[in-house]
Amino acid sequence: MIQIRPADNKNDLDGIWEIFSKVIQTGDTYVFDPKTPKEKLSDLWFASSMDTFVLENESGKIAATYFIKPNQIDLGNHIANCGYMVHPDEQGNGYGSMLCEHSIQFAKQKGYLGIQFNIVISTNHAAIHLWKKHGFEIIGTTPKGFRHSQLGFVDTFVMFLNLKS
Repeated sequence: MIQIRPADNKNDLDGIWEIFSKVIQTGDTYVFDPKTPKEKLSDLWFASSMDTFVLENESGKIAATYFIKPNQIDLGNHIANCGYMVHPDEQGNGYGSMLCEHSIQFAKQKGYLGIQFNIVISTNHAAIHLWKKHGFEIIGTTPKGFRHSQLGFVDTFVMFLNLKS
């Protein structure tokens, strides 16, 4: 049975690292340096301001993960920010959509009024399509905001979902 549950920094770190390290090594979808060492993962994916989750597939393996946190501190903490990763071998199974749906419900429960993605790479068409499918809109563009490993500088988008409606 597929389940999404809160992640445990000690017990789930290796499973999340397997996903994180494979996803960032391509240098085409996330701002994390492809050479990020495992020792930094706790700071990047389990900071005290974050709620972190994992998706376990039918065999109990961690197949995907996400975090949700306030996008800003203090007077901006009513808008959430999220980061999602699906293991490359598990893509195409609908896990990204499941994580997105889960994060929207969790954000509402926590009292967030919206979710903002600060940097969606313009060439990441699958992610853009997925976020739009779940109601996110592109509300801004940063010209040449990302150093793509193959394409050089590419634009990035800010995407937003209003949770008040």
